[in-house]
Amino acid sequence: MEPGSGSLFPAFGERKALCGSRSEGLNWLSNQSFCTEDALQLHHRIVGTAADSAQGSPQASVCSKLPGGVLDHAEADVPAKRRKKKKKKHRQHKKDKTKNREDRTSSDSDPELLGDKAKDACAVRSEASSDLPQGKFMWLDDLHSQTTQTFCIDRKADPANWEYKSLYRGDLARYKRSMDACLGLNTKKQHVIWEDSSRKKKKAKKRDDRYYSTSSLQLLNTDSVPVHRGEALQEDVPVPGPGSFIRVPDWVENDGKCSGTITCFNPLGIYDASTTLWLQGKGLEEQAEQVRVPLDSSEKINSTTMARVEKFNRMLREDPGNVRTWMEFVHFQDELMKGPNPYTATAEEAEKRKRSRRVVLEKKLAILEQAIESNPNNAELKVARLELAKESWEPSTLVSEWKKVVFLHPNHTALWQRYLLFCQSQFSTFSTSKVSSIYGKCLSTLAAALDGTLLSHPALPDTEEAMLAIFLQQCHFLRQTGHSEKAIALFQALIDFTFFKPDSVAGLITKAQVEFFEPFWDSDEPRFGEEGARGWKAWMRQQEKGGWVVLNEQVDDEEEDEDGEEISDKSLPKWQLWIQVESARDSKHWLPWRADKAKRQTEEDCEDPDRQVLFDDVGSSMFKISSPHLKFQLMSSFFQFLGIPAGCSLPPSCLNVALDELSLFGGGSSDRRPLSWSDSPASGVSAVGFMAAVPNQRRTAGHCREGEDFIRTAFHQALPLFAGEERSELALSWLRYEKSKVVRSLQFRNKKQLKSQGKRSKKLAKNLLKETENRNNLALWKEYAHLEWLLGNVEDSRKVFDTAIAMAVTQGLKSSALCDLCFLYASLELELMGSIARSATCRAVYILTRFAQGDAYSPYTGEALPVNVLKARKTYEHCLQDWLTNDLTSPRLSPGQLVSLVACFALFQYLTVGIQAADALYKQASERLIGLSSSLDKMQPAKSTWGHSVISASERLTMMHVTLLKFHMRTSVYPLGPLRETLTRALRQYPGNHDLWELYLQVESKSHSASRARKFFDAITRTAKNIILPWLFAIYAEERRKERVDSVQRADVGPVYSTLPETGLSNRIKALFEHAVQSEAGVHCVLLWRMYLSFTVTQGNVERIKGLFYRALQACPWAKVLYLDAVGHLPGQLQEILDLMTEKEIRIRIPIEELEILMED
Repeated sequence: MEPGSGSLFPAFGERKALCGSRSEGLNWLSNQSFCTEDALQLHHRIVGTAADSAQGSPQASVCSKLPGGVLDHAEADVPAKRRKKKKKKHRQHKKDKTKNREDRTSSDSDPELLGDKAKDACAVRSEASSDLPQGKFMWLDDLHSQTTQTFCIDRKADPANWEYKSLYRGDLARYKRSMDACLGLNTKKQHVIWEDSSRKKKKAKKRDDRYYSTSSLQLLNTDSVPVHRGEALQEDVPVPGPGSFIRVPDWVENDGKCSGTITCFNPLGIYDASTTLWLQGKGLEEQAEQVRVPLDSSEKINSTTMARVEKFNRMLREDPGNVRTWMEFVHFQDELMKGPNPYTATAEEAEKRKRSRRVVLEKKLAILEQAIESNPNNAELKVARLELAKESWEPSTLVSEWKKVVFLHPNHTALWQRYLLFCQSQFSTFSTSKVSSIYGKCLSTLAAALDGTLLSHPALPDTEEAMLAIFLQQCHFLRQTGHSEKAIALFQALIDFTFFKPDSVAGLITKAQVEFFEPFWDSDEPRFGEEGARGWKAWMRQQEKGGWVVLNEQVDDEEEDEDGEEISDKSLPKWQLWIQVESARDSKHWLPWRADKAKRQTEEDCEDPDRQVLFDDVGSSMFKISSPHLKFQLMSSFFQFLGIPAGCSLPPSCLNVALDELSLFGGGSSDRRPLSWSDSPASGVSAVGFMAAVPNQRRTAGHCREGEDFIRTAFHQALPLFAGEERSELALSWLRYEKSKVVRSLQFRNKKQLKSQGKRSKKLAKNLLKETENRNNLALWKEYAHLEWLLGNVEDSRKVFDTAIAMAVTQGLKSSALCDLCFLYASLELELMGSIARSATCRAVYILTRFAQGDAYSPYTGEALPVNVLKARKTYEHCLQDWLTNDLTSPRLSPGQLVSLVACFALFQYLTVGIQAADALYKQASERLIGLSSSLDKMQPAKSTWGHSVISASERLTMMHVTLLKFHMRTSVYPLGPLRETLTRALRQYPGNHDLWELYLQVESKSHSASRARKFFDAITRTAKNIILPWLFAIYAEERRKERVDSVQRADVGPVYSTLPETGLSNRIKALFEHAVQSEAGVHCVLLWRMYLSFTVTQGNVERIKGLFYRALQACPWAKVLYLDAVGHLPGQLQEILDLMTEKEIRIRIPIEELEILMED
């Protein structure tokens, strides 16, 4: 190419003058370097060259005759064999090309032009190209010596270079053919074959969408199209049948002959009404159009949703102070976002709308902010706003907003409970001392409201009961952090502050009483539960007289042998030794340390300063309790905290957080003894001193020796504080605790421990019955007789039962205690025989018959007479009819008495008539109690004490009904349907009863199909949102099912064919865990996170275990048992976990340095 030439091809440079004579106005339509004569000449040359060699390059032959070009003669006459060799050599050259790439010197940004790589072609190059570098492309400016005609040969033919002036691909006109045919040709006779036509690509056949695809899931989320009634069925027509439905008019086929009215404009009757009006020159009426338009619009599809939105807007506009309507409107946003947008005009816009969770959250926040503007003094709306803002606000902003709300509503107890749970679940700002101080501030503020010193905010109703619930929540919080000494000290301080208050300070406000209480706490005076404790009142009276006279008592120097044996096997790994010593000290050192003056101890003798509890740790949590019922509940809660079945349950707000032990699923005694079962109200909440570091760690039968002495002393000091039924309840709890240790020894099959424990339990029962107020206590007689039966002394137990019945038989069927005693006696006799044959049931029938007669009772001598059986049945029927017809709300009657009577009568009917009669009787009584409970809900929305007794009685009646059906299925053939129906109906009403859930799992575990149980669990978890038990038992059921499947599939017994062909259980369990921890009831449940960690360990992913552990700490940073589990699951992270526990002030009883010293010794 010449430097001064403007033509693309030098060969056509001399033609420029000819082309320049064309019209200047049409230059944009022509190529300046193209001439028709040259194109014809090139065409003839190419045709001639192609005739000589079919594989020759036409461009090479053209260039051989161009003036000033370089002729490559070797390309034209090469035979076919030589061409094949050159192709083979060219492929070999491509392989070596990558090895010699470093020899190139051209820039990376310069384009590369292929040169001639054949050796024989280089020999015949012309002198014009001899100065060019071989095989390289260079710009004209980069050449040192330029000739008049400098160019390279490009053997890769590009026809676009002939037709267009530019080489840039963007300047080249390109097109794509939509078809291979040509317009105007007869496709049957003529056909055009295009040289560059490519083969049609096979289009992949699109498969139909499966049910789990994204499009199918979107279809499931959309609302269905409602069916609207036609104009012919506007009037309401009564429809027979149990359910109501929307009537749809039948389809009437038209033959087209009479679709319209025959008129002069519609002579054949084939036009519709709109066409007939058009022919008349008229239009449709506006009213008719207004009616028809909504029916065809897309808004009609979501008319129900739009109507609800309009209803909410109207209600809130008319009554903005209705807080319930605001909350319903907030919850309605979730339902609104599930389906298509009702305000979109077309279906395409509805499909394109994003269902973002953040959008829903922002909309809810906006609604709540508007609600707060209308109701600035409502705390419920503010709490709901703060709960929603967790996901979007910064933690610092959230904390400051919570403080503002609490400052504005200092007397709101429910707000304080939510605020306390929020503070102890914030991992970034959590520390044990900080949260404990917030608990103290809460109780002191509410105490000031009760005293009336908080002038700006008066105390709300039930504040005292709510303060006791907050106090229990604080004690369980300290127990879960490992500070069990502080929790016990809190109970001791509040019991002394409540029951042993001096008369001189009783009229003062709480703050002044606490100031007088401080000297007593700081003194060396024994506290409640310790030997020699006299109480605050006696100490203060004696201080006014000059103090106590301290006597030097002789104390036996009995040192515990267990102190020097903390490490039994030093060959174990360090992490395992640490867990062993930490758990041992937790179970032994849960009482506050006190200096023993007899041993001349001082505060400096305490090896662990954290075992000492100062007044600053308990003073701010003191408050006055004036209600006798709450005083007894405080004492019962203290004994329950120690692991004693006290008969009271934790508040619902505290139960979900306090659950942390796998004993919730460990009930097996009810399966072996279905009729004589005993409930445990605090199941799933670990007692103080029983923190299981590993989920499969076995719990001991009782506390350590020091702990047992403390419990015995506490009962001796607590019994004189109460009288009547409350004193009887405490004595009964003590005996039940001793009986529970006997049952645990039977489970462990420790004969030596069982013998010693049996002696202590019988001695306690006899001592309690020797007391004057307990001689006629039938509940104690019943527990003593049952204790003898458990120890294997059947004849002695029968004597105790007969003595108790003969002593109180004159009370008749109206005595609930006597009914319970006879029911247990008959149930034990029936379970002992194990069948319902006539010979096996004669003792049970005799007991129930003689009890119903009401005359003098005598021990069993023979089978009851048929006449006596008929008389007993009539007596039962009359007494039950009186109970059902009378008003149970009267003070003389109680629901517990009805339950005891029905239990005896149903067992009597079962033994004499059959299971159908007993089943009908239980259903009749259950319907009566349910109706009574519903009527109480209408009269008293807030549950009273009597209302709670109705609910507990109904649950107890249901348990008796279920256990009787289960016993009958064990002894005879009976369908499973009635039992399953009874359980499901009861669990819908009482989803928080763990005994019912255990029985339900036992029933469903024998079923091959899991769909029924899964559907039921899903329904319960949707309705009972504030209860965590349905989630826990649903997960536990799936885990047990997975164990059964794995045991069958992995059995080493040869070719095993699985009878449970089910897969995906692991994914299902994981999905259940994720849904549970995201629920409001499960996010702060320690037991749920422990189960999730244990399940993840079975999957074997270590990184996922570590991530899940830190995720659990984000929700429950106070739970020490989570840290202990993490040490067992992640042994390599021991030091990291201990550092984290130290930072959060979690109780560590043995530092790692002390452990290393013990290992060296």
